[in-house]
Amino acid sequence: MQNKSGIPIIFALALLIGLIISIQLNTSDAHDQGGLIPVAQVDALEQQLKEVRREKEAILAEYLELEQRLKEIEEKNLSDDAFIQSAMKELERYRMAAGVLDVKGPGVIITVDDPIPTEENPGDGYSTIMVRYDLLLALVNKLKDAGAEAISINGQRIIAKTEISLAGDNVNINTVPTAPPYTIKAIGNPDTLEGALTIRYGIVENMRNNYGLQVSIAKQEEIEIQRYNGVLRFLYAKPIENSEEEDAQ
Repeated sequence: MQNKSGIPIIFALALLIGLIISIQLNTSDAHDQGGLIPVAQVDALEQQLKEVRREKEAILAEYLELEQRLKEIEEKNLSDDAFIQSAMKELERYRMAAGVLDVKGPGVIITVDDPIPTEENPGDGYSTIMVRYDLLLALVNKLKDAGAEAISINGQRIIAKTEISLAGDNVNINTVPTAPPYTIKAIGNPDTLEGALTIRYGIVENMRNNYGLQVSIAKQEEIEIQRYNGVLRFLYAKPIENSEEEDAQ
């Protein structure tokens, strides 16, 4: 890898920034001790407090300057090193696939709501789509089959670890309670996605005809889908080291 001259500077600046923050915190802690102060000491303490404030302002200014310099060095290294640029693009693709990156693109927006109550069918007080939340799962799977690259339901990004389950009076998506109407966003080829949903005897026809659900589909030239907001934890799965891969082969 070429152009490593900026790396020692990055480490030095990072260390200096850490020291500056530590000094700032220690300075603040040292002068935040409560208690009764004799009147004779008030003037001296006020002067000392002013000095501490000046020191903190100077430290903050230096910190911001170093942070800007660090950013400039990182950007310069990235622009000068094609290998790092390629690695960063590859990392961005993996982040998009994992759902931990905000994305935008063409696609469809599907809205699903409960049937409209009528005199003949006033309803029983239960939400049809919440009781049959498995229809949401089927809808998501159909979008995936049609090549959707990113999906969200009521703002919740669908990733590999997403769960959709009934919990009390709510349907939990990523452990977040949700309720109808459900807005499903999917990024992909709009025509392909719409065709997969509206195919005869498909998921949308089933939802409308068999359950009376209100389903609408709108193709969009650009849709924004937010990243997954939860914390990804792996208790059992671990990456395979290169040595383990070689032993397995």
